[in-house]
Amino acid sequence: MSPDTHIPVMLNEVMEIFAERISSDSQPLFLDATLGAAGHASALLEKFPQGRLIGFDQDGQARNTAYEALSAYGGRARIIGDNFRNMRQLCSEPGWTGADGVLFDLGVSNMQLTTPERGFSYQDEGPLDMRMDSVGGGESAANLVARLDVRELTRIFRDYGEERHAFQIAKAIVRNRERGGILATTTDLTALIRTALPAPVQRKMGTHPARRVFQALRIFVNSELDVLIEGLEGASIVTRNSGTVIVISYHSLEDRIVKRTFLRWVKEEKGKILTRHPIVPDEDEIQRNRKSRSAKLRAFGFF
Repeated sequence: MSPDTHIPVMLNEVMEIFAERISSDSQPLFLDATLGAAGHASALLEKFPQGRLIGFDQDGQARNTAYEALSAYGGRARIIGDNFRNMRQLCSEPGWTGADGVLFDLGVSNMQLTTPERGFSYQDEGPLDMRMDSVGGGESAANLVARLDVRELTRIFRDYGEERHAFQIAKAIVRNRERGGILATTTDLTALIRTALPAPVQRKMGTHPARRVFQALRIFVNSELDVLIEGLEGASIVTRNSGTVIVISYHSLEDRIVKRTFLRWVKEEKGKILTRHPIVPDEDEIQRNRKSRSAKLRAFGFF
C-alpha cells in the first residue's frame, strides 16, 4: 500500500453509530463536512442504498478526487466547493428538511500531506504555504513568519501547537529574519527549528521537532478552530430532530472544542452524547494507517 493511499479513519465505528440510529432501508441525507477523497462518503452511500449525500470541501484537488470516487452513485451525491463553516446556508435552499447525519473528519488529508507544493509536510520540501484553499486567498505561512514578531509567533506556537519551546523557536525565526534570512520553503523552516533547539532537547521531544510548529501554523493560517466552532453550530442548525453528528479530531484543541460543544448542547436539551468517552482506533487500525494514531471520535444524537 503506498503512503498516499486514502484510508478513512475509524470507518467501522462511524458506520456503526449511524446504523444504530438510521434504518438501512430509509432515505437518509448525510452531510460530509470534510469530503476529502470520499472514503467515508462512499461507504455511507453503499450502506444506505436509498440515501443521499452532500459533501463539502474547499480544496479543488480533493473535490476532483471525490468526483471520481462518487461518480458511480450518480445523482445521490452532490459536492459543494465551500468551507463547512457555511453549511447552515443549506437551510435557505427550497425544500430543505434537514440532514439525518453529519460527519466531520478533521485534520489534513493524505493528499495534502503527500503533495509537497501544498507546504503542509515538514518531511518534504515545498513552498511554505499551508493554505487549505490556496486559490481563494488568505495569508500563507511564509508571509506570517516573515512579518510577525516574537510575541505573536510565540503565542501561535504555544496556543495552537502546544509547543513547549515556542519562545525559543520564535526568537530564532525573528533573529534569522533580522539577519536577512528568508523562510520560503518547508525545509527552510524545519532546518531553522533544528538549529534553534539543542540536540538533547530534540531527542527528548519524542516526535519530529517541527511537528508542533507546523501544526500551529496550519491551524492559524486556516483559522481551523474558529471554523470548527462555526461548523458545529451550523451542524446543530441543519440536522433534523433525531439526527446524528460525528466528529473525528486529531489533537487536543479540536477535541476540547467538540467536547465542550456537546456538553453545552446537552445543557440546552438538544440531545444526548452517544459516546461516553471518545472512541479511539484499535492497534490494528493504527498499524494499517498511522494517521489514525491520534484520532478521537465523539458522537451526539439530537432529540
